[in-house]
Amino acid sequence: MDSVDEILRLKPTLVIGSVPYKQETLAKLLDHPINFLAMNPRTLAHVYADIRLLAGITGRAKAAEAVIAKMQKELASIERQSKKEKRRLRFYCEAWPNPRISSPPWVADLVRIAGGEMIVPPGEKVSEARIAAAMPEVIVLAWTATGETADGAKSYEVAEWKDVPAIRGKRVYVIRDEWLNTPGPPLVDGARALRKIADSVLNLRAHP
Repeated sequence: MDSVDEILRLKPTLVIGSVPYKQETLAKLLDHPINFLAMNPRTLAHVYADIRLLAGITGRAKAAEAVIAKMQKELASIERQSKKEKRRLRFYCEAWPNPRISSPPWVADLVRIAGGEMIVPPGEKVSEARIAAAMPEVIVLAWTATGETADGAKSYEVAEWKDVPAIRGKRVYVIRDEWLNTPGPPLVDGARALRKIADSVLNLRAHP
C-alpha cells in the first residue's frame, strides 16, 4: 500500500503538505476529490503566518498567538545574547548529503539570530566546490528524518573541503534534524543549538 492509499483510508477532510513535495504522491492525491493545502514557508515570518492560518482553520486562533509569542520571546532572548559578539561566524547548514541540499530557507533566520550567517543560499542543491569556495567556519548537519544520526565523519573525507576552516578546525556538528527542518516551535531549539555551537567556537578561539 502506498502513502496515498494510507491517506485516503483515513478519510481526511483536509490534507496539508509542506515543501518539498514528492511530485508523484501529490499527483496521485490530487486525482481524488480531496481538499489539499500547500504550504511553502521561506522565513520565520512565513512560519508564524502559517501557524495563524492553521489555527484559523481549526478554530484555535488564541492558542496560536500564544505559541507565536512564546517563540518570538525565546528567539529574541537568543538574539540579544548573540549581539554581544563582535563578528558573525560563517555557517553551512545541510539538510541532505546526496545530493547536497542546504537547510531550509528559514534556517538563514535562525543562523542570524544565533550570531552567524549562512554562506550559501538556503534550501538549494549545492555542490561541494561551491561550499568549499564559501569557506564556512562551521558546518552543521541536520539531515531530514534522521534525528541525530547524520554522519559528521564523512565531511572530513570530502577532498574538496580539506582547506575549509570548519574541516581544518574540526568544527562539524550534528543536531536533531527536526530542530532545523520543522517550521514551528522546534525551531527555537534549533536556534539554541546553533547559539551553543557559536559559543563553543568563539570560546575556543578566545582560549586556544
